Amino acid sequence: MLSIVETAADAVAGITDGATILVGGFGAAGQPVQLIEALLDAGARDLTIVSNNAGNGETGLAALIRDGRVRKMVCSFPRQSDSWHFDRKYRAGEIELELLPQGNLAERIRAAGAGIGAFYSPTGFGTPLADGKETREIDGKGYILEYPLRGDVALIAAHRADQLGNLVYRKTARNFGPIMATAATTTIAQVDEVVPVGALDPEQVVTPCLYVDRVVAVARTASRVAS
Repeated sequence: MLSIVETAADAVAGITDGATILVGGFGAAGQPVQLIEALLDAGARDLTIVSNNAGNGETGLAALIRDGRVRKMVCSFPRQSDSWHFDRKYRAGEIELELLPQGNLAERIRAAGAGIGAFYSPTGFGTPLADGKETREIDGKGYILEYPLRGDVALIAAHRADQLGNLVYRKTARNFGPIMATAATTTIAQVDEVVPVGALDPEQVVTPCLYVDRVVAVARTASRVAS
């Protein structure tokens, strides 16, 4: 049953140390910043984070990394001009990294939601990204065997939810949200507003309520920045 909660703190309650968390967003677009900040306040540690990026600047995922809550990052783009917290911790040996090509990252998450046991991908074959992975030649082309990426929790951001938990997204903020929602034991969505059942055009619903466990409406306010 869906829980529509009052605060981001209520939404992330119960996330434990050592959890694997799928975090939506393509950089800052679609990142569930308020949920991440509530998780920071909740104090969970030793987390494995699956996300496209390894944080930007001082807010959201970057703040979680900065405060030493993340044990391992699974991502495609760990370095950009404002990913200094990840970069510093990785160089110091304080955080692990599993680097995945973006298509493989997305397909591994999608496979978890679709119940696919594993799949072969040509991306990364013959590179260090294939080290330790099973390989196979199919029709004369090399492939890597990739396994699903499941999460204990998915933290995603959507534009609107109805009172059943159906979600619609806003433009590119959609990114990883829909596939992450299907691939976690518990999916938590922050939205701009919750509307009555029937207010959403069914043709616009991307994530059905079946995949959503908790929803919280959050105001679009400036996120905290470390002093």
